[in-house]
Amino acid sequence: MLLIPAIDLKDGECVRLRQGEMADATVFSDDPVAMASHWVDMGCRRLHLVDLNGAFAGEPVNGEIVKAIAKAYPNLPIQIGGGIRSLATIEAYLRAGVHYLIIGTQAVKQPEFVAEACAAFPDHIIVGLDAKDGMVAIDGWATVTSVNVIELAQRFVNDGVSAIVYTDIARDGMMQGVNVEATVQLAEQCNIPVIASGGITNMDDIRALSAVADRGILGAITGRAIYEGTLDLAEAQAFCDLSTEQRGS
Repeated sequence: MLLIPAIDLKDGECVRLRQGEMADATVFSDDPVAMASHWVDMGCRRLHLVDLNGAFAGEPVNGEIVKAIAKAYPNLPIQIGGGIRSLATIEAYLRAGVHYLIIGTQAVKQPEFVAEACAAFPDHIIVGLDAKDGMVAIDGWATVTSVNVIELAQRFVNDGVSAIVYTDIARDGMMQGVNVEATVQLAEQCNIPVIASGGITNMDDIRALSAVADRGILGAITGRAIYEGTLDLAEAQAFCDLSTEQRGS
């Protein structure tokens, strides 16, 4: 299971939000490239970037920063979400060295776009599903829809999606623990690898997710916990690697 550090970009800075509220942002760095360097030094094997401004604007806003990080670390798989709503945007990011594009709001409003993107750029498309009480949220979490997250995920089973990033927005940034049950349920019912997001606080959460990793959990995105020091990224990744080895033996 991969531990994936998150760098959320707002107005050119690295921030963390609470429950997706743009007004409730904590700035952790004014140099996102240096922050990426820090997580690389800590041994991360994938990086999760979010263009928060882009999520609301519907198009990339912090794209140049994303490209700068990709240029600095050409061998590091980078996934980016926020404002990915056209094939042109996907192509531009891939050309810049980003490896995975996360389609969120567009996957809800126009599900056929996911199939189109997967066909045009195979093995590079991730669907981002954010939910509150099992219902999908869109537009930077500003709107909670009447769409059930599992039913929507099942629409993408045959499209060639590389993974689903599942965020429980009630827990995101709140340091209240990850929703393991809902994450596993989604993975098992859609048969697409799931990356858990939202609520990861400490090693207890890593142990809980690692214990069910073989039920379809590809990785876990961690943000506030590693920034505030309640979780050590290197220690957590080492634990996950050891757990995988033990299950394989």
